[in-house]
Amino acid sequence: MLDSIPELRDIILSYNRIKTWTHKTPVMTSSLVNELAGCRVFFKCENFQKTGSFKFRGASNVVLQLPENMSRNGVSTHSSGNHAQALALAANLQGIKSFIVMPENAPDVKRNAVKAYGGNVISCKPGLSSREETLANVTRDTRAFFIHPYNNFDIISGQATSAYEFLCENPSLDSIIAPVGGGGLLSGTCLAAHYLNPRIKVYGAEPAGAPDAFKSLQAGKIIPSEHPNTLADGLLTSLGEKTFPVLRDHLERIILVSDEDIISAMQIIWERMKIIVEPSGAVSFAAMLHERKAFKGSNTGIIISGGNVNISQLPFQTQ
Repeated sequence: MLDSIPELRDIILSYNRIKTWTHKTPVMTSSLVNELAGCRVFFKCENFQKTGSFKFRGASNVVLQLPENMSRNGVSTHSSGNHAQALALAANLQGIKSFIVMPENAPDVKRNAVKAYGGNVISCKPGLSSREETLANVTRDTRAFFIHPYNNFDIISGQATSAYEFLCENPSLDSIIAPVGGGGLLSGTCLAAHYLNPRIKVYGAEPAGAPDAFKSLQAGKIIPSEHPNTLADGLLTSLGEKTFPVLRDHLERIILVSDEDIISAMQIIWERMKIIVEPSGAVSFAAMLHERKAFKGSNTGIIISGGNVNISQLPFQTQ
């Protein structure tokens, strides 16, 4: 298990460890999207990953390394949905119990999926303090091994395999945009790009209604997420002390986008790409469209982080 920022060899080891358990997700393009964006856009479709998001990479990377004395009582975590699903399935595939603390306002589609993957769901009030308090009680009672959703170097290394895979297949990218909540995917993306081609610029995309990562990098210290207000429910958490330094040292900048921008980007992906993307997964494309001039004429990589959405309540149908 890693106790420091992953190096390239760690990311490669993680990739080789999980590759028979995870999907190699496709990279998709659209001439209509390129025309609209004014650049060549390459979508890394983690919405086609097992459990519908990139989170299965990191969860698998940790679970596959756990010795019997650490896994015999199961694993536990707190999550609004995608990490919850990922850990539940990763544990189930290894015959390990999972105990998942989820806020009571988590989307039903994600809560039901966790249960279908064999996870034991424990509800809590919205907010990080309630999550952590409930998790502490669950972990004490079950003695399950806690796997943090993002503030874990092996999680970061696992998430980095998405960008590693992306860049090995598409080495000519000028930039990559990934969403940021807790920073696991974005910090992993920064590291993979830095090791494989340090000339590539990595940008973060964040909802304007939950701008804690943006504020944190401006302040030079972690600013907790307080009262976030965005439909991108997967991006409500604060940065961790393991993800923050990576973003501070390697990220170009964070682009803030409104919920209206996210809905518009989401609708374009559904209509033009014919693929399912959740609001959190559309934030990166929304950021690129918001800053078209900065990416004009370039090869731009967009990580679509997930596709777990309630199709009966699509935001572009309820406007």
